[in-house]
Amino acid sequence: MSTLLYVAAGAVSLYVIVYYAVFRGVRCVSSVKLKGKTAIVTGSNTGIGKATALDLAKRGARVILACRNKEKAEAASFDIRRESGNNDVVFMQLDLASLKSVSSFAETFLKTEPRLDILINNAVYTLCSGVMGPGRTEDGFGLALGVNHLGHFLLTNLLLERLQQCGPSRVITVAALLHRFGKIDFPLLASKKDLVSGQSTWHNFQAYCNSKLCNVLFTRELANRLEGTSVTCYSLHPGVIYTEICRSLSFWQQLLIMPFAKLFFMDPEGGSQTTLYCALQEGIEPLSGRYFSNCALQQVGAKGRDDALAKKLWETLRCLL
Repeated sequence: MSTLLYVAAGAVSLYVIVYYAVFRGVRCVSSVKLKGKTAIVTGSNTGIGKATALDLAKRGARVILACRNKEKAEAASFDIRRESGNNDVVFMQLDLASLKSVSSFAETFLKTEPRLDILINNAVYTLCSGVMGPGRTEDGFGLALGVNHLGHFLLTNLLLERLQQCGPSRVITVAALLHRFGKIDFPLLASKKDLVSGQSTWHNFQAYCNSKLCNVLFTRELANRLEGTSVTCYSLHPGVIYTEICRSLSFWQQLLIMPFAKLFFMDPEGGSQTTLYCALQEGIEPLSGRYFSNCALQQVGAKGRDDALAKKLWETLRCLL
């Protein structure tokens, strides 16, 4: 019996050490208040986007939930207003898979909102949510490239002047550690409007990695173009998050994955911490264009540090849009 107790105690201790050291992550401890500031959070009807929007609302910001699904976004707006006590939380329609929708959102926002202080490019087509699968955007781009990068690329450019007018302001783009496995094939991009050649499971995984590399390169080039202005920008890895990753899996897949996910993956609040750090932390302005994880500066993969690649990608995409 004593041996079993020792084994159980050891297992619990190991779990606590691994969870807190590797999975749980660091908390954003900024006490910054945002009264009078306006923030946009894309994909904020659920997951880390909703947790991010809630924190910003608690700090007094006017928060725009930029989402595709009206019903879910209005429900999220209600939840956030109730929990934060801030009634300045509103939904605006945005479908990142449609460049027309992105342009319409930006036009409406610029007509109705006098300020923009924080733009958080959070929405993503994920590997496991059942959203990112075979198919193309309304404009013929691959889904991962179109939603994870192109929609945010256009949105940021359309709102850049307002961000500059309201500076100091920030652009935060949620990337991922998997950007290290990404690559940019310019001939393929020009011919197929995508960075992968097929639609298999492997191609979908590669498309996700490629789109996350695009996020990192975009942030780097944006920082270079904004040097000397009052707008700074950052990309980040949010951590391994337990949100809706199992909703499209079979019963047996869920049975295998969910216990591990429940034990080790971060919840949405934990996953929002590095986003909040990049949006709120004072003194990181000299680090514009850099990449963060666990609320700290991190080194990106070699391709993510290539300024020439970042510039070429920016100019290529501008020609395609």
